[in-house]
Amino acid sequence: MVVLGLILLIIGLIANIPILTTIGAILLVVGLILNLVPVGGTRRRVY
Repeated sequence: MVVLGLILLIIGLIANIPILTTIGAILLVVGLILNLVPVGGTRRRVY
């Protein structure tokens, strides 16, 4: 999710498309929050 957000953010900035920039920023922030906050327990699970 972080990578997709970063790609959309870069494409939105290069192509000057504000909706892609907004969606990319939202995905980037949500992806970082989900990576930092343990969901479903205190132990991180590696699959």
